[in-house]
Amino acid sequence: MINYIRRVKCSGQSLSELSEGSLPWESDVFLRPALQDDPLLQIDLEELCEEMGTLASPSTVRKCGANDSVGMLQRAQAAEERAQHSEEALARAMDDLHKLKLLAQGLVLNADVGRCTGTLGAVTDLREDEDEAYFSSYSHYSIHEEMLKDKVRTESYRDFMYLNPEVFKDKVVLDVGCGTGILSMFAARAGAKLVIGVDQSEIIYQSMDIVRSNQLEGIVTLIKGKIEEVKLPIEKVDIIISEWMGYFLLFESMLDSVLYARDLYLAEGGSVYPDRCTISLIAVGDTEKHQSRIAFWDNVYGFKMECMKKAVVPEAVVEVLKRETLISEPAVIQAIDCNAVSLSELEFASDFCLKITDSTDCTVSYVMFSTGAHVDQTHWKQTVFLLERPIPVQAGEELQGRITVRKNRKDPRSLFITFDLQDKKQTYTLQ
Repeated sequence: MINYIRRVKCSGQSLSELSEGSLPWESDVFLRPALQDDPLLQIDLEELCEEMGTLASPSTVRKCGANDSVGMLQRAQAAEERAQHSEEALARAMDDLHKLKLLAQGLVLNADVGRCTGTLGAVTDLREDEDEAYFSSYSHYSIHEEMLKDKVRTESYRDFMYLNPEVFKDKVVLDVGCGTGILSMFAARAGAKLVIGVDQSEIIYQSMDIVRSNQLEGIVTLIKGKIEEVKLPIEKVDIIISEWMGYFLLFESMLDSVLYARDLYLAEGGSVYPDRCTISLIAVGDTEKHQSRIAFWDNVYGFKMECMKKAVVPEAVVEVLKRETLISEPAVIQAIDCNAVSLSELEFASDFCLKITDSTDCTVSYVMFSTGAHVDQTHWKQTVFLLERPIPVQAGEELQGRITVRKNRKDPRSLFITFDLQDKKQTYTLQ
């Protein structure tokens, strides 16, 4: 009946004049709603008729329409008004909820990292099932082969320990994230009396075989598990060694675990190695790279695909850069003392000033940490941040900006890196 009234737009008078017999709305065509989400279709006609002292059979529906159509229409109108008010209230509530969601996102993504307190999204708070994928990635031999073949990385650790035997002689050493045990064995050969290696990944079972194969099981003890969860066979250690560095130095947040071990196990006067690290920023002018990665989307086989830039630009890229594309002096944006740094300091904001050495278009910024493009390449390569639009620069001028680094609260092993550069802000992800 409701659909009939809406479709033919009949009046109450015409309804009251309906004769006995078949009703005009009994055709199947009026089973289809005239209005989408019609609030009147949610009204119980039986209840309306019962309120009028009748029963809602086909004859009573006819009776309701014929004998008291005006009252019924008034009730229906009132019900429709109530439904409309309810819809308006729901719409306001949904709008408020959306605003609250945006506010919450803003608080998470734009919070002042200097105010961070206890809830830092540390990896030490991750459950085993939440961190399973990370440790599984280190279970395969290939990633360890890549790291061992990185001579800059491996020989730097080896030379430090072998050339400074007085630092390790008769000391107790903890190797956090020992992997194949290479650093643990270096420490043993350097004179340590006890080395404890801890690793959660399955590679540790091969490490145990490696240690036995080199007759070092009397010095090196390996434990499977997270450093935050295992119990060491000794209360304090003299030295903590670890190869914890990731892309952009801090990616993977393994330094969190090293600091946990430092605060719990390092004896007074002990030391963490490596003890100091710096992150530097440098400008790059590589129009060919910008054309292939960013400008490419302006015209793809004759079609505009600029919208793809919104997905492409925010992803940081890890690759080796050509030395001839570097167009500024490096600028240190963060220095880390591993013996003193706190967890909260691993999220930071820093102003930078890049002194331009070549007149060109700045298309890229990248970060290095003693493994930059000026020195021998490592498996860390360089972390590259592509600009959506190149910035024209002249030799001798200074390109100033601000960089903010914070962890992804949902995945504390990944990072958000935000650049404020020439009144433009862009956030990149490293994950």
